Amino acid sequence: MEKTVYNSFPLHPECPDVRGLADNPAEALLRAEADIVAAENAAEFDRYRTLENLEEAQQDGRGVTRRTFVAGAAATATALATAQFVTTSASFAATKTGTLIHVFLYGGLDGLSLIAPDNDAVLNKARPDLLLGNDSLALGRGFKLTGAFKPLEKWLTAGQLGFIPAVSDERLSRSHFQAADACNLGGLPNETGGRGWLDGLVDNLGKGTAFRSVGIGSTLPRSLVGNNGALSLNNVGSLRLNGDERFRAATEKAIKGLFTGINHPVEEAVQEGMGALATAQKLAAKPYQPAEGVTYEGVGNAFQQLAQLIKGGANVRVATVGMGGYDTHENQGTREGGQLYRRLNELANAMAAFFTDLGPKAADVTIMVSSEFGRRVSSNNNGTDHGHGGVVTLLSGKKLAGSLLGTWNGLDKLDSGDVPEYNNMFNVYGAVAQGRFGLTNAEVDKVFPRQKYAPMKLYA
Repeated sequence: MEKTVYNSFPLHPECPDVRGLADNPAEALLRAEADIVAAENAAEFDRYRTLENLEEAQQDGRGVTRRTFVAGAAATATALATAQFVTTSASFAATKTGTLIHVFLYGGLDGLSLIAPDNDAVLNKARPDLLLGNDSLALGRGFKLTGAFKPLEKWLTAGQLGFIPAVSDERLSRSHFQAADACNLGGLPNETGGRGWLDGLVDNLGKGTAFRSVGIGSTLPRSLVGNNGALSLNNVGSLRLNGDERFRAATEKAIKGLFTGINHPVEEAVQEGMGALATAQKLAAKPYQPAEGVTYEGVGNAFQQLAQLIKGGANVRVATVGMGGYDTHENQGTREGGQLYRRLNELANAMAAFFTDLGPKAADVTIMVSSEFGRRVSSNNNGTDHGHGGVVTLLSGKKLAGSLLGTWNGLDKLDSGDVPEYNNMFNVYGAVAQGRFGLTNAEVDKVFPRQKYAPMKLYA
């Protein structure tokens, strides 16, 4: 008996009739079915390859990258499209408690080239070639501040710029990788499960938009990795699924189609996430115009993206900015024209431009600047080696308790040639967050596993 297989796929490109596939009818039917399956698989593969090509096309301009989509989630087919949207709730209400921005200086900032006790006998002997210049600014408690921070003098005078010296943690080594990892995680990997401290902080801040956790850069920093779907972007305009106009509609249709009518919580998350991306595009529809007189250069370009989001009402709660160039083993240059002086001046100009641009909205923003470790007290011929006891900088819309904050007991007793740890790093992180967001001690405790939080008075 003749049997015909009805399917939209051909049984064989040159012989569609079943009988031509084998002399034995049963074998011919098996081969026909195998060919059908192969053809279906090939078509499905082509469909996914087309979607993949569309996705790759979106990455022109470094937009929403594959890494961004899967950060903090298993790289499954659904995670590819939804990891950045899950656990978000797209409510664009104003943020009453403001925004915390963590600026991380990669390389290990020499804190004594930022602030230092004035005319200190230990420093005069140990680093005569790295003392702060005559253009330094006066701080409280007998300290002075590098002249590179002159652009921030306005906020220093207003009591909104402060510094915490001798900051470290016993778990930090002199390895860039290990120390930076611990700083971003809020402890060692086995203590934190690899989850960033800022992601843990977000747990305490309630629902927000897809922009509530933002890392400015092409790679999500470890501090934001975790459960809350942080975004990583280089600029607001690049946060898009619509890249080239030719692919925009097809890409949006594919994602919406995959996650519509599936009777799963992810459906709502994806729809909200798509709405957040639409908001980003609305913000980027016109070239961003900073406030009059404000220009952004260098690392300031990262701050400009945050200014655009904050002023646009995107409800950013925590954000990160990274800046390299602080591993100064040689040619450190702490005075005007020097290498480190120029890096610090670039940072100060960026922070000043940002706060000026925000205008009244700066009242709800705190910037915390830190590095993976400090450097040794002694100079090694115009440079410094890895050490401990670094400096944390605060620029805040809220008035601070002073320009020099925390504990300082001098340099008479060094820790193996390093600045001693007078202020624990994670107590500092916790106190900054607590003052910004009004957290309880118990809430801060949850952010830093195995660390018993000791509050510090940082705000007035």
